[in-house]
Amino acid sequence: MSNTGEGVWFVYDGDCPVCSMAAHALRIKAQYGSLHLINAREDSSSPLLDEIRRRELNLDEGMVIVCEGHFYHGKSALRFMARHGDSKGLFNRCNKALFRSESVAKFVYPWMRGVRNLLMLLRRVSKLDNLRSNDEPVFKQVFGRDWDRLPTVMRRHYANRPFHNDTVTVEGTLNVVFSPIGRILKPVFRLSKTFVYHEGVNVPVAVQFRTDAHSRAFGFDRTFHFAGMEPFRFRSAMIPLRGKDVVEQMGAGLCWRMTYAWTGEKVALTHKGYALRLFGFLIPLPLTALLGRGYAEEIPMSDDEFSMMTEVRHPLWGFVFGYNGTFRVTKDA
Repeated sequence: MSNTGEGVWFVYDGDCPVCSMAAHALRIKAQYGSLHLINAREDSSSPLLDEIRRRELNLDEGMVIVCEGHFYHGKSALRFMARHGDSKGLFNRCNKALFRSESVAKFVYPWMRGVRNLLMLLRRVSKLDNLRSNDEPVFKQVFGRDWDRLPTVMRRHYANRPFHNDTVTVEGTLNVVFSPIGRILKPVFRLSKTFVYHEGVNVPVAVQFRTDAHSRAFGFDRTFHFAGMEPFRFRSAMIPLRGKDVVEQMGAGLCWRMTYAWTGEKVALTHKGYALRLFGFLIPLPLTALLGRGYAEEIPMSDDEFSMMTEVRHPLWGFVFGYNGTFRVTKDA
C-alpha cells in the first residue's frame, strides 16, 4: 500500500458531482496535516486504489477517506468530514449539521446517495467499477458461492452482466389464475401496473431478461399472448440489495422485496415485504395485510428448460393470484 501515514487521503469518483464537490470543498483541521485528493478515474494506477479494492470498498457507493491507517467509506467518510473538517464554506457547514449525529446521518445518507445516483443517471455517466465486478453476472453476487452449483439452465437464465447491453430470451406457456378475492383486486393491479391482470390457460409467453450500459438492474420484459387480445406486456426490474436480498420494482415505483436462494433443487424467492423505491431509497409499505405474501420458484428440467411458478397468498383469504408453466432458453446473452 502507498504511504498514507501523513495527512488525509480523499479518494473519489471524479465524474460524480457530489463527490467532486465534497473533495474540493473539504478543509481539514491543521492537526491532521495536508489533504491529498485522488480522482479514481484519473489516477487509476495509484497503489491506494489497490488497497481499497482489496478491502472491497465500492467507490460507486461512496467516497473513501484514509487517515492514520483507518479507512472511512460512504457515510463514515462524511461523518469523518463532519467531525474533523473545519467550518469554512457552505458544504462543510451543511455536512457538519447533517452528519455529526449518527442518528441523523443514518436517515439522511440513503437519500443523499439516491440524489447522487440520479445525477449520475441524468448525466449518463458509467459506473467507475473499482471492484471490477461488471463483467460478472448481476446475480452471481446474489447467489454467492451457490452460483457455481447452479444447473446450466439457471446460469444461462441469469447470465446478464451489469452495465452491459445483454439480452437473454426464454419462451414458453403459462397458466394464469385468480381466486375470487384476486378478481376483486384486479383493478388495483391494473392501476398500479403490478402483476398481470388477465387470466388464461397455456398462454404463450416470451420473456426478455435485459441489462443496459447505464444500470445494474436486471430487467424482465414479459409479453403474454392471451387469446383474442392484443399482446400484453408486463415489465419490471430486479435490483440486488445486500447479500441474497433482491427488490423487484414494478409500476409506480412499487417494489416486492425478496430473498433469492438456491436450495439444491430449485431457485426459491421468499417474501420480505413491499416497499416504494424513491431516489434509490426503499420506503417500507404495509401492504402484505392487503395483498398477501409473494413466493416464486424455478426448477431446472434440462440444460435448456426450467419450470416456474409465482403466487400470492393471503394469511386469511389463502390463494389470491398465481401463474405457472415451463420455459426454454431460446437466446443466450
